[in-house]
Amino acid sequence: MKLKLQVIRTQFGKDATNGMLFINGVFECYTLEDQYQAVKVMHETCIPEGTYDIKFRKTGGFHAKYSDRYKNAHYGMLHIQDVPNFTYILIHSGNTDEHTSGCLIVGETQQDLDLSDDGFIGHSGTAYKKMYSKVANQLLQGKEVTIEYTTIDKLLNKKELSNKSTDDVILTSTVMEKLQEINGNVLTGNAMLKGRLIN
Repeated sequence: MKLKLQVIRTQFGKDATNGMLFINGVFECYTLEDQYQAVKVMHETCIPEGTYDIKFRKTGGFHAKYSDRYKNAHYGMLHIQDVPNFTYILIHSGNTDEHTSGCLIVGETQQDLDLSDDGFIGHSGTAYKKMYSKVANQLLQGKEVTIEYTTIDKLLNKKELSNKSTDDVILTSTVMEKLQEINGNVLTGNAMLKGRLIN
């Protein structure tokens, strides 16, 4: 059985794009990318929606750095294939929009883009290692791995959405719970900031 990753873009900001990553229909972690632009601007644009293959890339600076960092747990960068007008799109760790040039950054926590133009995701290394092991295991077995990029609006408008979890169905309740969790964190953060200003 092939492994299917799905990036659901949930918030579009001035300089960044927030999202969530699912693996075979199960929430894995949060994502951060460059902003959406109809016409590509180098180092400042997220890749087009669509479905792409993922394969190992065993050359380049990221590969050398991650080989040194993760030793025998690293087999190659997760390289998203054949993206129109983009090259060397990878999945890696990082914290803000400044750490990507079209690539997908993953993290355990996510900040609302209303708080920062560049966005922020935390515990990126932890999220990356967990996700990487699942994807790398499939690739090492010679199995197909794909990644689909879509948006929350398209997901919620799909007529075929189901309440039953399958490999190809993302539960809307999971997505909405995660969005509410992010919103709750933003409200808490705003309250704390107001409290500091009052004091």
